[in-house]
Amino acid sequence: MTSYAYMGKVLWVDLSGGRIRAEKVDPAIFRKLLSGMGLAAWYLYRRIPAGADPLGPENILGFVSGLLTGTGSLFTGRWMVVGKSPLTGTWGDANCGGNFAPAIKQCGYDAIFFTGVSHRPVYLYADGGKAEIRDASHLWGRDTIETEHWLIRHHKGKKRPRVACIGPAGEKLSLIAGISNDRGRLAARSGLGAVMGSKKLKAVVLAGSRRVKAARPGIMKQLSSKCNQDTRWQPPFVSSDMMARLGSLMRALPAQPMTDGLLYKIMLRKWGTVSMNQASIEMGDAPVRNWDGCNLDFPAELSGAIGADAITRPVKAKYFCYSCPLGCGGMMPSVIDPQREIHRPEYETTMALGPLLMNNDAASIFYLNDLLNRAGMDTISAGGAVAMAMECFQNGLLTKSQTDGLELTWGNRQAIVALVEKMIRREGVGDLFADGASKAAARIGSGAPEYAICAGGQSLGMHDSRFDPGFAIHYALEPSPGKHTVGSQLYYEMFGLWHALETLPFPGLVYFKGSKYKANKVKAVMAAACSCYMNVLNGAGACLFGAFLGIERLPVFKWLNAATGWQLENERYMDIGRRVQSLRQLFNVRQGIAPAKIRISRRALGDPPQRQGANKGRRVPLQALRRLYWKEMGWDPDTGIPTASTCKRLGIEP
Repeated sequence: MTSYAYMGKVLWVDLSGGRIRAEKVDPAIFRKLLSGMGLAAWYLYRRIPAGADPLGPENILGFVSGLLTGTGSLFTGRWMVVGKSPLTGTWGDANCGGNFAPAIKQCGYDAIFFTGVSHRPVYLYADGGKAEIRDASHLWGRDTIETEHWLIRHHKGKKRPRVACIGPAGEKLSLIAGISNDRGRLAARSGLGAVMGSKKLKAVVLAGSRRVKAARPGIMKQLSSKCNQDTRWQPPFVSSDMMARLGSLMRALPAQPMTDGLLYKIMLRKWGTVSMNQASIEMGDAPVRNWDGCNLDFPAELSGAIGADAITRPVKAKYFCYSCPLGCGGMMPSVIDPQREIHRPEYETTMALGPLLMNNDAASIFYLNDLLNRAGMDTISAGGAVAMAMECFQNGLLTKSQTDGLELTWGNRQAIVALVEKMIRREGVGDLFADGASKAAARIGSGAPEYAICAGGQSLGMHDSRFDPGFAIHYALEPSPGKHTVGSQLYYEMFGLWHALETLPFPGLVYFKGSKYKANKVKAVMAAACSCYMNVLNGAGACLFGAFLGIERLPVFKWLNAATGWQLENERYMDIGRRVQSLRQLFNVRQGIAPAKIRISRRALGDPPQRQGANKGRRVPLQALRRLYWKEMGWDPDTGIPTASTCKRLGIEP
């Protein structure tokens, strides 16, 4: 029987015994959970034993591709790495673009899972005909760019191989290490680079050429053609220096209009993710000075130096991930090695290494972005750790004798660079912060944990939950906490899911800002819809930025039916998303994580509220929102554990 969209096999690599085997996947699993995140949840929930050491042989590290990848759909080139997170102890996943996702399927697999621990550095080579574990001793110690360059040159044949690898941060088991592909694009969150390092797995090299089939290629082409037209439409837009004024205007208004993602797409196409740098600061979306400051502390006179034009000026060419018609990335000369190109800093990186540290020196951000990409270290968590160190220094919890003589004052770019370099090398005070803000705060003690702005042990993304309380729900309540890429009230507006699902609420064309801070069922329904929809997107391999176009322009449900030959209703896809979310939550419960005990920093909730600036007086009612969200998900509102009736309805075993 011909299978469409999925390959129907996963590859298992036992690094302890050196054994490799392929396993067929029951087609019913794809229909029940899709691929990507869903397929990963299916295997990890069943095969990682309770209490497994994240850095031990029992943890499973998985590389998964999406169900739509390679089918002719657009914005569907995302891959994910999954496993038990050594940073949070919870379900861990990290999402990445580039060109690695189709390579997994072109080798004939929907996922590649690694178990055990190798006694020496190795890498996996697979080309669709064979899969082999090869020696990587000569690559151990090299950065991600050098490693990828060597492996591509060594294995280049009829087809350019695709490489995912770790750098020194993963080798040294930094709990904020990520996994790199395509010259420094990082699957950065959850510390899964440390899991790869603990297994002595330096890289995965894929050079297959199998084709992915779609059941209805004609319909796929029609849907993609319409999506491409919507994406490429680009009217003239405001200049970079107008973005700060736009943010100031939005801050001053008592009400705000519903956001259509097409507006954000226009900015993405022009400047990439850094388009919102100044506007986000002015509106209160971007945290300043370790979340204790505000827009008044980093005004337009400072933020202009890291505005959209300043960050995009060095860009020599746009960067497109696989199957992406938008090209929101940019390639610029490496600051470290000008003979090679590297990715321009994105919004999260610029904010985490900029206003979060009171740093407006673009040159230092370019250098740190390059350095961290080569090291394979998460820029968000690195910035969060440095910010915490600076606040500890400001308040006397760290002295110069404890910081190797570094003057960790706000905006001191020399000290910022020096500390990050030490973190990568695990040298001196850098060793203290190499595992992120939460772990460092626990070691420092005293009042330090107050300055580690985290959820579940992971530094928060660069979107302030006091500006959009929807972020707080997902930072604190997702099975993989601390991440900004799941949902918010703004995301819900841009997704436009009510166009495809009649039961979902329409947020209104204009609404008063104060309404965002009221806990009610509508907020819970919106948050649950974001969670379920993102699991569908992550099962399909779809891009969040593509999803911001709106469900009418990014026809994910229609693509899935056309690619697979299924005829599922839109509601059934959302049920799939709920099923995946519940499995991930059950994974945490099995690992001894009590959802109700996962904590988010009080400062991120406006406790106490800020006294000035864009988020003045704002407080997030998370306790009430948590009960409402869990109930809407079909989980116990007190414990956050999926109920027996929910598990039965979704067909999963608790």
